[in-house]
Amino acid sequence: MKPDLAPLGISHTQTQPELTEIIDYPLQPVIKDTSKKQDSALVVFGTTFITIFLTEIGDKTQLSTLLMSAESHAPWVVFIGSGTALITTSLLGVLLGGWIASKLSPKTVEKSTGVMLLLISLMLFWDVFVSH
Repeated sequence: MKPDLAPLGISHTQTQPELTEIIDYPLQPVIKDTSKKQDSALVVFGTTFITIFLTEIGDKTQLSTLLMSAESHAPWVVFIGSGTALITTSLLGVLLGGWIASKLSPKTVEKSTGVMLLLISLMLFWDVFVSH
């Protein structure tokens, strides 16, 4: 029993054995238990599709594709060319993102992305206010 839990009137006379040997354990990585579950492939696909679709609507890429299709009178050839270009740039982004994720922590990637987007936004605002 612990001394603070001993019944009244009874003294605690037992002594703890001395620790004469120090055990040296090698350092082990700490694995944090996160409550965040990994999203299913369908959720990741849906989120990616909606995000990219909404950001591409009215984008200069879409407008360029529209103009090329109108000028060339070959909409399917333009579709295949622009689709291949978008797939290639997406592949580069995924490969680069996978490489970065293997080198940096998710928190560092998130903060770096935020800083880059902030800098791009500031550069765009600067361009708008200085050029007009």
